[in-house]
Amino acid sequence: MSFSFSNLVFSPSTGLFYTGVIALLIIGTLCFIAWRRAGTRPLRTGLLELLRFLIATVIVLMLWKPEWRTVIHPEDNPEIAILWDGSGSMTTQDVQLPAWLDSEKSLTTRADYAKRLVEAPFWKPLEDNGNVKLFFSDFSSIPGDVTPEDKAKLGSDLRSPIEKLVENHDNLRAVILLSDGSHNIASDNDKQSSSPTAAAQQLLLKNTPLFTVPIGAETSLPDLDLIDYSAPDFGIVGEFVQIPYSIQSSLDKDVRTTITLRDEAGAPKTETITIPANKTFHSSILWQLNKEGSTKLTLSVPVARGELNARNNSQSFIIGAKKEAIRALVIETKPRWEYRFIRNALSRDPGVKVDCLLLHPSLGKGDGPDYIQEFPNKLEDLQKYDVIFFGDVGIGKGQLTEEQTDLLAGLVKEQASGIVFIPGPQGNQASLKGTKLEELIPVIIDPKHPKGLTDSTPSPLNLTKSGKSSLLTLLGDNETENPKIWRNLPGFHWFAAVDKIKADATVLATHSNRKNSYGSIPLLVTKQAGSGKALFLGHDSAWRWRRGVEDLYHFRFWKNVARWMSYQRNMAAGERIRLYRTPDRPKPGDTVTLSANAFNANGVPLRDGNVEIEITDPNGVKSTKIMERTNGTWGAFTGRFIIKQPGEWKITAKIEGDPAAKSVSTSVISIGQELEKIGKPTNPNLLKEMAKITKGQMIQPDQLNKISDIISALPIKKSIETRYPIWAHIALLITLIILLAMFWTGRKLNGTF
Repeated sequence: MSFSFSNLVFSPSTGLFYTGVIALLIIGTLCFIAWRRAGTRPLRTGLLELLRFLIATVIVLMLWKPEWRTVIHPEDNPEIAILWDGSGSMTTQDVQLPAWLDSEKSLTTRADYAKRLVEAPFWKPLEDNGNVKLFFSDFSSIPGDVTPEDKAKLGSDLRSPIEKLVENHDNLRAVILLSDGSHNIASDNDKQSSSPTAAAQQLLLKNTPLFTVPIGAETSLPDLDLIDYSAPDFGIVGEFVQIPYSIQSSLDKDVRTTITLRDEAGAPKTETITIPANKTFHSSILWQLNKEGSTKLTLSVPVARGELNARNNSQSFIIGAKKEAIRALVIETKPRWEYRFIRNALSRDPGVKVDCLLLHPSLGKGDGPDYIQEFPNKLEDLQKYDVIFFGDVGIGKGQLTEEQTDLLAGLVKEQASGIVFIPGPQGNQASLKGTKLEELIPVIIDPKHPKGLTDSTPSPLNLTKSGKSSLLTLLGDNETENPKIWRNLPGFHWFAAVDKIKADATVLATHSNRKNSYGSIPLLVTKQAGSGKALFLGHDSAWRWRRGVEDLYHFRFWKNVARWMSYQRNMAAGERIRLYRTPDRPKPGDTVTLSANAFNANGVPLRDGNVEIEITDPNGVKSTKIMERTNGTWGAFTGRFIIKQPGEWKITAKIEGDPAAKSVSTSVISIGQELEKIGKPTNPNLLKEMAKITKGQMIQPDQLNKISDIISALPIKKSIETRYPIWAHIALLITLIILLAMFWTGRKLNGTF
């Protein structure tokens, strides 16, 4: 049985109800008799008996399972929401109109098709003669006055409009969603990427089914899309920069075309490429910087036959060019041929100032132009070098000390200098084992052959896949002729006995004839070393590349090495501060890591003081932060910030509280890709999953004339009743315990035992 008093509902069984009533009558009678016998203390006894009866009543009521009931009655008529997608991807023209909309069955955009569906007459029966409220709403639409820069930030959000419906409407009978299934931005209340299925879960909790209608083709339109490129921020005047790029093809056949790179003056650089059908093509193009300052370059591919979208066939970016003076230090013992020609090549390079430290084991230190007599033990003297060429040198009498090798390791790791290891037949580098400098060597030498190995016949280097695309190994004027040049270079006899490479190292070239248990022997290897870079060349016969061509290839190789090694250090270098960063071309959402080296007025790394950076975003909003000190000995600092939007971010670094120290500035150019891509296929799987979660269904556009019958079959939402079980609440149990304690205490005070 069940009975109620307002919102309080009791649901005891019939037997339990009458048992409770009889128990209360008996207890009440006994309490009354006890009160009449109280004698001299009737009031105190009466209160105790009243408390006894209250406790019994609470126990009986608990057994009758009391619940608090609330009923929510819909205040308005049921509502049906029809949402249609107005995002950029809906401008894709890949929908053929059905005959009932267009007798000619012409091709139209997804947005136009959705608009025509919204205006169709089959929605009218859903109103049920005014008993159901029907309303339409678009989402993710593109404003009419949006700029191209802001348009790139616009995307499609399937989650927010559904969440707003749930929040603002209490009596939704159904939601109908017309979309191509594109979802690429977060909702308003969730800055992280989130799935629209979370909004579908909210509809499920409201017992509101979602009916999704996929608009568009499930295959991509024929298109070539320049989806990615990666250009350095700056280069050296007169030198080449390498610009990798990727082109995604949705054409059904291979396309032989040209990739073009041109500057503002219109001077083009073209290369012939073949883009495979329905695949992504990766390559790179070279550009020579001929003047100082910033240059705007445009990378483009022509519209292919059958391609329907030409908007994504080009990308523009800015690259800076400047003259550069690189400081190089060459350390060697015996003046072997490789040392002599490296020294001569660097001395003739107008962009390099070279110092040589020759530690001859029998003749003493070398002397003459470009020679120094002592290792620069002071940090202010050592920190000026951008590149260290480390020959057949080790630790020992007449060579270097362990403290000096530690200084070299610190210079590379903390101040972004580069170091080139060129071992020799004396095997002196084996004495570096266990030192901080040995940690920077990109390879592990076979301990059985510390002095290397020699072949009777010369062997050339064999470029790896990474080597073929690296600027370090670019000896020709373009990448096409480069592999042929390397195949024809004179070979070497002596080579280092490399066992294997270290973690995170990149192999650019291997021995063409020798292998070990790990494969081909790596002889040209690079590795990131802290803030700097390390390069290992496992033979000393690059000077032979001069045969028949003089300086052409030998000079180019070492010139490439010097500039590649010093790239980081020279991003933004002033008299007292050096600022560099990674990555070069961050995208919106990426974290940029800033590194800085600061010096006092005497050129000594800054040990007291801080480096302050000012970051100006593309809108001109400035923020200031103090960089974190990472190594006080080397004056090294680091900091991070997030690229939140595309555009030019300006960074200025200065020594805090030292007006005499000039600041240095650099810029970060972040170019965002358009979130909404035209010509991409629909995503019916997402739409189907969302509908399934809500116990709705996905309906094809040609079945919308049956939507009235489908929704009419849905159960009508009734008043929502909720019951809260009071009998199971912990507070009721605590109250009963307190009442029993009060009754027991009262009996003792009343003298009843």
